[in-house]
Amino acid sequence: MFSRLPIRVLHFISALAIVFGITVFYRSVVSVNQTTVALSFVLAILAVSTFWGFAVSAFMSVAAMLAFNYFFLPPIGTFTIADPQNWAALITFLAASLIASRLAARVRKEADEAQRRRNELERLYTFSQQLLVTGNVITLLNAIPNYIVETFEVGAAALYLENKQKFYHSGSGSHFVDEELKRATAREDPLRDPARSLSFVPVRMGTRAIGSLGISGQLLSRETLDALGSMIAIAFERARAVEELGKTEATREGERLKSALLDSVTHDFRTPLTSIKASVTSLLSDSNTAAAQKHELLTVIDEECDRLNKLVGDAAEMSQLDAGEFELNLEPVALNDVVTAALSHCKSLLGQRVVRVEISEDLPPVRADFDRARDVLVRLIENADAYSSKDQPITITAEVSGNFVVTSVADKGPGIEDMELGLIFDKFYRGKDQRYLVQGTGMGLPIARAIVQAHGGSISVTSQRQHGSVFSFTIPIEHTAKAQPQNKSR
Repeated sequence: MFSRLPIRVLHFISALAIVFGITVFYRSVVSVNQTTVALSFVLAILAVSTFWGFAVSAFMSVAAMLAFNYFFLPPIGTFTIADPQNWAALITFLAASLIASRLAARVRKEADEAQRRRNELERLYTFSQQLLVTGNVITLLNAIPNYIVETFEVGAAALYLENKQKFYHSGSGSHFVDEELKRATAREDPLRDPARSLSFVPVRMGTRAIGSLGISGQLLSRETLDALGSMIAIAFERARAVEELGKTEATREGERLKSALLDSVTHDFRTPLTSIKASVTSLLSDSNTAAAQKHELLTVIDEECDRLNKLVGDAAEMSQLDAGEFELNLEPVALNDVVTAALSHCKSLLGQRVVRVEISEDLPPVRADFDRARDVLVRLIENADAYSSKDQPITITAEVSGNFVVTSVADKGPGIEDMELGLIFDKFYRGKDQRYLVQGTGMGLPIARAIVQAHGGSISVTSQRQHGSVFSFTIPIEHTAKAQPQNKSR
């Protein structure tokens, strides 16, 4: 039966039961003086005031006063007060009970308010962290209503942007009328509608209104609504600024790459074209050219055509790697086979140069695309050959490091300056001291890095001026199978 009564009524009944219990206890169980009884009533009233509020405690104060008068003040058993001093005691008891209960209720209310504000501050902090996750404007605008619903546990949220004339909803959008959101943009302060459990707040960047926010299902404080409006405006402007900065950086990088490509093409294409032009002109201008000289000129044309073909091939490969338009045929591969194939490919280039290979025969197989792995090693060998004297050796080593095999190519060249170590793998970048002494396009090392990264590895360089450089790359170890000998024609 009691479960069907409103909770407030149960509080009043419980307060009356407490008064009855104290009265019975001191009348029938323990005999004490009037002061002890009065203090017991006051303590009980303070407790009730703390948990159930002033109205219940005031009702309990009156009930306790009547019980105190009837059962503990002479003449006992009547509401008559014979001694004038008892009048003062009774009135003091009632006043003290009411004042104490009022103070206790106020303290409880302030504590609840402080806890509520603390919770809202914690939620605002969480919300602010979520706003920093993305720098994309469209993604952010679509995510903000969801963030509000999740963080503040409201029923629904909607965001309106005035310049875009667009609405972004979360939860049940039927709670909001578009015109209400538009009108809220022009307001100075938040609007709270307790009857419909709706709140609207303008989203402002300083004095400039950029939109509005609507929340349903739970009424947040005005301070929280103001904070939400300001945080959303700042987050929107930040995301827009980041997006603009990204576009600017992309444009700047594009211009840099365009300039680098033009410089590379101008320098590296001009040399073979000049040689080809000179050879063809000599052949055309003198029909009586000796056979040996003619063969020499045709050999020059053939070599320079091969060089041009390589330049175009590198550019095409760089484009494919950047676009991700390539596939790796991953299989267990013995690194010794890769080194052997790379050295065979570079045989004519290396000539009589000494190449030291220091690789253990029991090195575990790696999971790699054989052709691509060979290409990486070829590029590093070509790089070492180009930037070191022909009478200096090139050393190739490999060792296990964790779940990877680290392969290194060391030369005895002039080395790389510390400031250039972070740029050496950038597209079209070439060392400032060598770019006009050594032919190249600046695409070899970037291509090697892209291939290694596609394998799940990394590439790096260490260098010491006048002592040479060591280029190292890692490829994951194959744990599931043994490498098969590679007998493909290269």
